[in-house]
Amino acid sequence: MAKPKSLFYCTECGNETIKWQGKCPSCGSWNTIVEQPAVEKKRPAAGPVSRLGRRKPKPFAEVEAVDELRFDTGMNELDRVLGGGAVKGSLVLVGGAPGIGKSTLMLQICDNLCRFSSVLYVSGEESERQIKLRAQRLGIRDDGLYLLAETNLDDIVAAVQAQNPDILIVDSIQTIYNEDSNSSPGSVAQVKECTMALMHLAKDMGVTVFVVGHINKEGSLAGPKVLEHMVDCVLHFEGEEHNSYRILRAAKNRFGATNEIGVFEMMDKGLVEVPNPSEAMLSGRPENMPGSCVTCVMEGVRPVLAEVQALLSPSAYGSPRRSSNGFDQNRAMMMLAVLEKRGGLMLSNCDFYVNVIGGLTLDEPAADLSLVVALASSFRDKPVPYDLAAIGEVGLTGELRSVNAMNQRLSEVQRLGFTKCLIPARNSGKIVVPMGLDLVRVSNIREAIAVLV
Repeated sequence: MAKPKSLFYCTECGNETIKWQGKCPSCGSWNTIVEQPAVEKKRPAAGPVSRLGRRKPKPFAEVEAVDELRFDTGMNELDRVLGGGAVKGSLVLVGGAPGIGKSTLMLQICDNLCRFSSVLYVSGEESERQIKLRAQRLGIRDDGLYLLAETNLDDIVAAVQAQNPDILIVDSIQTIYNEDSNSSPGSVAQVKECTMALMHLAKDMGVTVFVVGHINKEGSLAGPKVLEHMVDCVLHFEGEEHNSYRILRAAKNRFGATNEIGVFEMMDKGLVEVPNPSEAMLSGRPENMPGSCVTCVMEGVRPVLAEVQALLSPSAYGSPRRSSNGFDQNRAMMMLAVLEKRGGLMLSNCDFYVNVIGGLTLDEPAADLSLVVALASSFRDKPVPYDLAAIGEVGLTGELRSVNAMNQRLSEVQRLGFTKCLIPARNSGKIVVPMGLDLVRVSNIREAIAVLV
């Protein structure tokens, strides 16, 4: 009897190999290779085969190109991240850590969606009773909302075809399985097949599908990397364990920009939108404390103020410690070297800690100047003026470079009550100075340190 064929998959990246290995040759993870039965593909019959209903190529001029049909989800922050609302017939993947609020977010949007459409909520982790109790606690209306506790893919597809809902929510994709496959639920093969079936439902029937996905220990979506290529939108729901604020950002969006964020706050009655994230991020900011500086970054078309904190202390060991939270580690090390070489501050024997308040991740160069100012303030133990913000990119020679959307940033800085703003001396474009805001123009980090501390 022939031995059944098997393949080996990496649970981190989805790479396939013909034999087991301790280390994945693709992503380098250890002990992530698992064995799965190979799916045998049926060979087509010999000779020409003609199938009824086979699609034929269309001339480019005959293809109808109309704007996609969008609808509001009831949450402005989610609509902003999606690019102006959800698109009919799209497949959206929402990923996040356990307990971050993915299921709560999906259940809360049902409150508005049920007003003009029918919603089928499929859960493989909770029973109908558990979902209803949570919905009652959140104040979700029950008109037009249908619940189904099922993990079998065929039963879910049959229920969708019989119910014909406008929106389908699946929580979560790792619990759904296809009984035609011998793989266990949550495996690479099962996740690929189940997502492919849901994609066909979305495209063929015009159903808008929201799929909840888990993340692995590395912080990326669990399952094969091809999963992110199959869906239309990939949303990451992020937040710290001891922080009530949650940030929703788009890693992929075929219908809009990927640099927008939505800010929520987890309360007793569920997630509450934060329409003014700058004010929320700066709440509780200490006065007259060294090592803190405020900057303004652009999240899509929205300017957001963020507080950058730095701490320098003499190291008790031979190699000082370097730690960064919310700021790119390599760029923070570069700012430290520039400050020591061009700014004249001896920081090589100091422990270095950087933190961005509110769970934000600053990845644009406009936050460089605020980090340099915070480091200098901590080193000299002199506080930065409470009503001052810093915006600018720092080069390796210590010069300050201009950044884009300066007028929008300055308007947000002035709106939040700041009276001074440190900016590069040279800026591209005409700057409109808001009333009540004084601009301090500097050309390098030495001038910035001299002005402030």
